[in-house]
Amino acid sequence: MLMLVLVTIVHVIVSMALIFLVLLHSGKGGGLSDMFGGGLGASAAGSTVVEQNLDRITIVVALVFSFNTIALALLL
Repeated sequence: MLMLVLVTIVHVIVSMALIFLVLLHSGKGGGLSDMFGGGLGASAAGSTVVEQNLDRITIVVALVFSFNTIALALLL
């Protein structure tokens, strides 16, 4: 029972983090990253170091989300 509660709490936190990270990415029309100056750097220099790090962090959080979803399904 305790394990189920812990995995559920981690799942909610990772879900919110993944939503936030995806919204930070700049798309064709821009996104929340334009608020922080991401739009100017993306149009001037292509893929910056900050964008590459954002991509890596998003991939890691997505993998944690996937494994956590499988763990939650197995516990239920």
